Amino acid sequence: MEIWINPACSKCRSALTLLDAEGAGYTVRRYLDDVPSQDEIRAVLERLGLEPWDITRTQEAAAKELGLKDWPREAGARDRWIAALAEHPKLIQRPIITADDGSAVVGRTEEAVREALSRSRS
Repeated sequence: MEIWINPACSKCRSALTLLDAEGAGYTVRRYLDDVPSQDEIRAVLERLGLEPWDITRTQEAAAKELGLKDWPREAGARDRWIAALAEHPKLIQRPIITADDGSAVVGRTEEAVREALSRSRS
């Protein structure tokens, strides 16, 4: 199991606290320092079953500078969104937990973190 975090994020810290309390084995990826490539973002989107605009933090300053709210949310624009996430990793929703069964969740709630845990233990 791997968790993409920003240490300054309270949701990330809460997810780590829960994983530790459950004795889970995981690897931390500080994705602002170890920026995921476009291919890694594509792979995590596939595992999440989401589109890039679904995991984009649209209230971030970079999102406003790029005018993301006006970008089309359709298959033809997918690569443009992925490129923006790779170039501006702060736009990626967090934490993202990849489970051992090949799935992934955005672990912003205790329930989502527990779902990743159960997928990794089954």
